[in-house]
Amino acid sequence: MKITFLGTGTSQGIPVIGSKHPVCLSKNSKDKRLRSSILIEKNKTNFLIDCGPDFRYQMLRSNYKKLNAIFITHEHQDHIGGLDDIRPMNYNMNKPIPIYGLRRVIENLKKRFFYIFSENKKSNVSKVSVHELDNYTKFFFVENYKIFPLSIWHGHLPILGFRIENFAYITDASSVPIQTIQELKGINILVLNILRQIEKNTFPFMLSETLNIIQKIRPLKTYLTHISHTFGFHEEIEKKLPKNVYLAYDRLIICE
Repeated sequence: MKITFLGTGTSQGIPVIGSKHPVCLSKNSKDKRLRSSILIEKNKTNFLIDCGPDFRYQMLRSNYKKLNAIFITHEHQDHIGGLDDIRPMNYNMNKPIPIYGLRRVIENLKKRFFYIFSENKKSNVSKVSVHELDNYTKFFFVENYKIFPLSIWHGHLPILGFRIENFAYITDASSVPIQTIQELKGINILVLNILRQIEKNTFPFMLSETLNIIQKIRPLKTYLTHISHTFGFHEEIEKKLPKNVYLAYDRLIICE
């Protein structure tokens, strides 16, 4: 399984427009972060998790031409804003792209991208088929792969993470339920956001929350994503991370 980090930033990305913050002015390419998204490849099957506003550029620089499915963690703009840009892939594949998410999320997509879901839609709009996941408490199948939806909390909003085989992706979590931690124990690779990225909090406090979750799950390796510019420079953060915990960056490729 090949995993490509298409973006590893928060909702504003890095650099933030107009910001004079030192991280935003960094010349290190690893400090340049598009909105968070990831692509999973196995046996010529491509799964995308989240389709943010940087989707078009992410696809161009990664040279992907097809998607077998899109999994949506939640309905915030930085996770769905690029949905309209799947049109070229529709042309390449000559069929709709399946989208998987909670019923609440699917309904939100239908409001924001009403022209995609309209019965009278024109031929030059994106084509999707939708699949609600509210009733799949354990797993569902896509292209013969077993996908496990993971219950996560983003503040007071219930959202999803996803596990495929021994790889799991969680972003925008403010807390991870005990049941989800139990479901993930002993996996090979975990991708997890740095929890509660609030500027007034100190660096050790923010990192300690994430490391506490990692300690409970005990994956072989963990990659941190959804990084804010306020969190610091990539190279400086890397030095503070424990063994087998790594800071992800855009275009990083790992294999499971």
